[in-house]
Amino acid sequence: MQADFSYEPVYDGAGCQLGVTILADRDAVRAQMRDDAVAAGFRVLECCRLDEFASGSIAALGDLVLVDCLAADAETMALLARLDMRAGKSGAQMVISTGMEALDAVFGCFSMSGAQILVEPGRAERIIAVGRVLADVPNLRLRELAEEDRLMLLRLTEQVGKMAERIERLSPGQREGGGAFRLEAAAQAWRGQDAESVRAEVPSLPDAAAIRAVIRRRQMRAKFFDADLFADPAWDILLDLAAARAGRERVSVTSLCIAAGVPATTALRWIAQMVESGLLLRIPDPADRRRAHIALADSTADAMARYFREAGIGARQRVEAVA
Repeated sequence: MQADFSYEPVYDGAGCQLGVTILADRDAVRAQMRDDAVAAGFRVLECCRLDEFASGSIAALGDLVLVDCLAADAETMALLARLDMRAGKSGAQMVISTGMEALDAVFGCFSMSGAQILVEPGRAERIIAVGRVLADVPNLRLRELAEEDRLMLLRLTEQVGKMAERIERLSPGQREGGGAFRLEAAAQAWRGQDAESVRAEVPSLPDAAAIRAVIRRRQMRAKFFDADLFADPAWDILLDLAAARAGRERVSVTSLCIAAGVPATTALRWIAQMVESGLLLRIPDPADRRRAHIALADSTADAMARYFREAGIGARQRVEAVA
């Protein structure tokens, strides 16, 4: 594995080799992460169990922090939240691997650092995640980063960007150059109309049952064809969140990953890209600030409502076979 993942040492602007902090309770995983980080050109600053790091003296984080965390107990979550805050302030990159059972709790700990979260990853997935970090280091010579992984990242970013642009064009009152979904109170095209009249022209989402019927029809295809033929995680995410919004339900990141119909790590990348593009919102749980839910941005919900209207799917209309 290391022979295929070999980089020149990586240095910052001052000529110092970049450092890595490795935290993992599983001995074998911790050893793998250390070997791969060294092969990637990082200097190991810390390599220990999570509780050992938490109980030790405060040390500077590396430029990269690798964490393997399968537990969701209070002490571990507190440590992850502190790491997120420190990484967010220092600019350190974080790669966190966890399991589905702990995903909601772990996801809720990271709001500042932009951490990559991997769900039950293999060694190759961890290496690819480190490669993404290295891809952001200026003037780095990458000898062996698989071209298909580069193309996958470019394709994902391009698709989400195009989706955001389309939805933005559907939403009236956009400020030119103002970023995704930044609404203007009185855009020139709507001069003389108050906010209520503009809002009144936006249709409402169908009821949740109508949207769930569309989702069931999409899922039915897997009974007759290979599900990979129809993989469209972004659309499945939007449909699930639209149904939840219509039914006034909250959606956890775990359930949204399941609804996406792709591996959880892949779903998390789509969710992160869609949040960054303004399509989705990350909303802290008011009852437990350590957790977070995902919801449609208002502009995205408006665009979904227009889609359902054009497709003939309404709260009081029969649901047509649309997928």
